[in-house]
Amino acid sequence: MRADPDRIHALLPQTQCTRCGYQGCRPYAEAIAVGDAPINRCPPGGASTIAQLAALLQRDILPLDPECGAEGPPTVAVIDESKCIGCARCLPPCPVDAIVGAQRQMHTVINELCTGCELCIAPCPVDCISIVPRASLKPPTPEPTPERNLLRFDAHEMRRMQRETERRRLLEERKQRVSRHDA
Repeated sequence: MRADPDRIHALLPQTQCTRCGYQGCRPYAEAIAVGDAPINRCPPGGASTIAQLAALLQRDILPLDPECGAEGPPTVAVIDESKCIGCARCLPPCPVDAIVGAQRQMHTVINELCTGCELCIAPCPVDCISIVPRASLKPPTPEPTPERNLLRFDAHEMRRMQRETERRRLLEERKQRVSRHDA
């Protein structure tokens, strides 16, 4: 019997961190629904999410899979602004657009929006981004809700798709101009 992926998806924290091995919470939920993924691969959700998934799906509670990471306190990305070179490589991978800045300008994280997904760390060529416990911020900021994370992720994906559609349209126009010019 196939489980309802929407109900599974609703229980996930919507950090879109990919630590589960899937490209976001929706693909992970769909894999769980069809039995392709176990319920214990979400470090941000941790034991609480695993217990909720187990109850929903009437399965045994499993310990968090250590291959996916460890459960910990809510985190947030912090940019050392003195080291930031403004390369803007951290902007595209942020699934909730919590990083602001422009090319050749210093970047910063909007703490209230950051999910602590860690996806901005790898593309940074100067290692100016670190992940810290949210409680260490002065003043501390509340963790964004899964509902807010999902809304911001959906908006991010819509903008990404619009940019890609526009890029393809412009490329096609250029090809047509070159074809007409060569003819």
